[in-house]
Parts: sequence; structure tokens; C-alpha cells
Amino acid sequence: MWGELMAAACLALVLEGLFLFAAPRAWRQAMVQLVRLDEQRLRRIGGLVLVAALTGLWLVRGPG
Repeated sequence: MWGELMAAACLALVLEGLFLFAAPRAWRQAMVQLVRLDEQRLRRIGGLVLVAALTGLWLVRGPG
């Protein structure tokens, strides 16, 4: 289990690095827009991303 968790974390870092490498200007603009959002909206966005990610993981890995 720990190996899978570390592999997932590394994959997330690979994707972050890819976005920064391929489109640094767009990444920076997105971060500036996120900084300007209020906390309630950020929480809603975070919740939606979390639900989408968990749903995708469940679909890929299957239940239990």
C-alpha cells in the first residue's frame, strides 16, 4: 500500500512539473486567479476536485 501511495504522489509531482515546464505562463496566471478567490469558493473547488478524483480512482481501481 505504501508503495502505491508513493507512486501516486510521484505521479502527481510529475504532472505538476509537466504543467510548469510546458506552460509556465498559463500556470502562473491560474495561480494569480486562485489567490484572488475567497476561501468559500476555494473550498468548493477543492471539494469538487476531491470528489472527482475519488470517483475516478474508484472507477479505475474498483470498489474495495
